[in-house]
Amino acid sequence: MAKNGNDAEIDEGLYSRQLYVLGHDAMKRMQNSNVLISGMRGLGVEIAKNVILGGVKSVTVHDQGVAEWRDLSSQFYLREEDLGKNRAEVSQPRLAELNSYVPVAAYTGALTDDYLTQFQVVVLTNSTLEEQQHVGEFCHSKSIKLVIADTRGLFGQLFCDFGEEMMVYDTNGEQPLSAMISMITKDTAGVVTCLDEARHGFESGDFVTFTEVQGMTELNGCQPVEIKALGPYTFSICDTTGFSDYVRGGIVSQVKMPKKISFVSSCNFPNLATVSQSALQILQPILIFAGFNRCTPNAEICVFQADGDELVTLAKEVNSAQTGSAKVEQLDEALIKKMAFVSAGDLAPLNAFIGGLAAQEVMKACTGKFMPIMQWLYFDALECLSEEEGAILTEEECAPRNCRYDGQIAVFGTKLQDVLAKQRYFLVGAGAIGCELLKNFAMMGLAGGEGEVIVTDMDTIEKSNLNRQFLFRPWDVTKMKSETAAAAVKQMNPSIKITGHQNRVGPDTERIYDDDFFENLDGVANALDNVDARMYMDRRCVYYRKPLLESGTLGTKGNVQVVIPFLTESYSSSQDPPEKSIPICTLKNFPNAIEHTLQWARDEFEGLFKQPSENRTLKLPGAQPLEVLEAVYKSLVTDCPHSWADCVAWARNHWQCQYSNNIRQLLHNFPPDQLTSSGAPFWSGPKRCPHPLEFSTSNELHMDYIMAAANLYAQTYGLPGNTDRAAVTKILQDVHVPTFTPRSGVKIHVSDQELQSANASVDDSRLEELKTLLPAPESSSQFKLNPVDFEKDDDTNFHMDFIVAASNLRAENYDIPPADRHKSKLIAGKIIPAIATTTASVVGLVCLELIKIVQGHKKLESYKNGFMNLALPFFAFSEPIAAPSHKVGRAGFYILSETFGMYTQILMSSCFSPLSCRMTEIVTKVSKKKLGKHVKALVFELCCNDLSDEDVEVPYVRYTIR
Repeated sequence: MAKNGNDAEIDEGLYSRQLYVLGHDAMKRMQNSNVLISGMRGLGVEIAKNVILGGVKSVTVHDQGVAEWRDLSSQFYLREEDLGKNRAEVSQPRLAELNSYVPVAAYTGALTDDYLTQFQVVVLTNSTLEEQQHVGEFCHSKSIKLVIADTRGLFGQLFCDFGEEMMVYDTNGEQPLSAMISMITKDTAGVVTCLDEARHGFESGDFVTFTEVQGMTELNGCQPVEIKALGPYTFSICDTTGFSDYVRGGIVSQVKMPKKISFVSSCNFPNLATVSQSALQILQPILIFAGFNRCTPNAEICVFQADGDELVTLAKEVNSAQTGSAKVEQLDEALIKKMAFVSAGDLAPLNAFIGGLAAQEVMKACTGKFMPIMQWLYFDALECLSEEEGAILTEEECAPRNCRYDGQIAVFGTKLQDVLAKQRYFLVGAGAIGCELLKNFAMMGLAGGEGEVIVTDMDTIEKSNLNRQFLFRPWDVTKMKSETAAAAVKQMNPSIKITGHQNRVGPDTERIYDDDFFENLDGVANALDNVDARMYMDRRCVYYRKPLLESGTLGTKGNVQVVIPFLTESYSSSQDPPEKSIPICTLKNFPNAIEHTLQWARDEFEGLFKQPSENRTLKLPGAQPLEVLEAVYKSLVTDCPHSWADCVAWARNHWQCQYSNNIRQLLHNFPPDQLTSSGAPFWSGPKRCPHPLEFSTSNELHMDYIMAAANLYAQTYGLPGNTDRAAVTKILQDVHVPTFTPRSGVKIHVSDQELQSANASVDDSRLEELKTLLPAPESSSQFKLNPVDFEKDDDTNFHMDFIVAASNLRAENYDIPPADRHKSKLIAGKIIPAIATTTASVVGLVCLELIKIVQGHKKLESYKNGFMNLALPFFAFSEPIAAPSHKVGRAGFYILSETFGMYTQILMSSCFSPLSCRMTEIVTKVSKKKLGKHVKALVFELCCNDLSDEDVEVPYVRYTIR
């Protein structure tokens, strides 16, 4: 654990994924903030859930109202037996279970000025305009940060007031950039040229610092300098005419500078002077209902035609009283009426989206991390309504039923509710997105009748999951995610029919998720964390023609994609560029960044503690790379330990080899003053000249390596380990370490091409020799070799201890700044940063698309793909790309006949090779073979040519076996 300035601890095991989003400093500031959240209907509890998971100092939930039927459509911590009870008091114990580090209190009194002074952040939901103005003016005067959030049916809004002077320490949340320098000119605005291996990525107005500059040393350690970007590889800085001449080298690094921003008070929003014309069309109706409507805050807001007309009249009255930019020239009366018709609704997806955003603004207010909303945000999802022009539900269809779905029926009527109850959906994954989806499914009534939700996840619950997978509790750790999540949402809505599986989706489980299974589904929702599984499920949905809801998050970034058969492109239709790999020569000999040494350390881990154990019974060693077999031979013969002392000795000798002898050999081949064929220094640019290390038992990092390496080595041989450093120090005194002797003729490959060439000419004679020297498989039982699978989150298994030590020692070899355990785990473990706020918001958008799918929307423009970055903040929505269509010959895709200008050349089936008989005969043969009940169709792949013998791309042909 790490301590903050008030001696409060940050539980890195719990908050690890969020720490990669916020950082330690922001987390410490957040732990000093007391937060009040007023209004415990669906929106309020959503905000409270996210803020508590985030880890503030304390949360107080406030409400003077009691639970009603319409609350149950989105308030996931209210149950039917809670009707008539105070919402805050009922929610408090259930919210308190989310995070043991955050005390949660309930308050049911009035929000007096004295009461508000104990909080650093106040959130208002379900409040009147009068209350917003009074609380807002008081908070502004006392430097208490304020967030006002509201949802009404398919409309939502946010308002933020964080005072007249707020410091933002990180405006975008991106990692600071750095680049290597190739030239700096002496000029009134010196021009810095970076190596052309990659664009520097800086923008004008950025601030940078310099290190390792040779020659123009005045730049090293200087105060941050503002730059002007001149191109992808150049930028200008300050006056460098008085500096020394630049020689070579140097690294330029971006520095994030604090930014001061200012907010206006909420008491100004009747003037609406800072609001855009388009936003006013939404804002005015919301404000009218919040303050001018004759109904009380907790009364049912009518949805009838007469009230729509009345609202239009009220909007015109308010608009006519405005002046300047706050006055709208022409009110959108149709929009205002729609607002009236849906405003009685309380929808779980809207509350999830706005609630996630509002909670993120609370965290910004507490920490100064990321740019706040300035100051209004408006959102509507009117495309969720019927696609029929002018279609309006009747009073009877939307009237309350005294059921848990009243808040949703008020917007969509009873028919949609009946259809939702019959849906059969397959949810793949029960992690962060999966938990949020299940919560929303339960609130919406998906599978609340004859339908079913099947959720599968093969993982168990870990401590690090609890910070964002909110259906799980500390006592659930080690339990299966799918079963635990299913039980949790059954508590939220006992009517939901849900089944938990523990299967990985893929070819191995197609006998479970077979034709019958998919054909009985209404749709699929992905909640996955890897692209391969996403693409597999996408292929299955395309094959079975099922809609797919796809989403993902990365820190504060999130995306939503909806895939509709025959209407939109599929998930696999477009792909991100492949992740850029590190050149092998860089990893082996020329690292220049901590990412390089961490990847090298991961490769070391695999090569030392996993691969030799996996390869110990190779039957065809000649088919393996020579270096792999050499490692196997060392593990089974030359380096095989018989005691703990042998493991320590091995670790010490391996340390000497990697961090001293190998570096000496590299410098023997390429001395520090080596020149290239062109006369330039060999050790320049991205090639950092290394230096060997001298081992010392008094060096903590050296001993960290020995302890981790020796214990892991012992694990692979089934030997007992040891954590006694004093005893290990004593063993080391007797370990013989060979002195370094330069090896002549040792080839150091300086490029990947050379490495590939070397690997292509394997020493066949050595392979044959190893084949005879390696123990026979039948004799290998004497070795208890156990491959060690890397696990980043277990702090007791020495895995990350080895990675951190191995990486930082190599970084020291090359004078690369080291990385702490937190950063090392992020990079080496390829951890995806995650925070609950983004997940909640993304899933809210997913479930809005689900509503459209269930209603059977047919228009492409009705659906919305979305991308957001809560750090900026930025939101973008677009129509999905239409499904591609192709024409073959003179006909559409499905006609395969010479009559239409093409003929079939080769026919391949899913069960046979090239075929020379009729399709009906093949179907008959396959049916007789009884390939399994899961096989209900044959897929034929066709290779076709047009009449001029040009290849023609055509789709597969699917024969259904009946």
